[in-house]
Amino acid sequence: MFARSVTIRLKPDAVAEFNRTMEKEILPLLQKQEGFRDELILISANGSEVLGISLWDGKEDAEAYNRTTYSEVQKLLARVSEKTPQVQTYEVGTSTIHKAAARAVGL
Repeated sequence: MFARSVTIRLKPDAVAEFNRTMEKEILPLLQKQEGFRDELILISANGSEVLGISLWDGKEDAEAYNRTTYSEVQKLLARVSEKTPQVQTYEVGTSTIHKAAARAVGL
């Protein structure tokens, strides 16, 4: 499994608009991507920063998304962010997402 983290510095009072954009526009794009597994969004207590962590089947899937669709996501995020989002990538060492997914389907 592979992960991408995106750190976003939000404009003042932009949390609600960010959440709407994620739910209505960005998550549907992610869910159409080959190898996409899940997205976790963490918002700082003061609403100034967001950390998004997306999980992918493999590095190739995350890289394909980065090449094809992420530029569209960046344009959507530009409405609520002060600076260019910072992206980092990781190999996943440990995760319970597979166990949670198996429980959800009754395996």
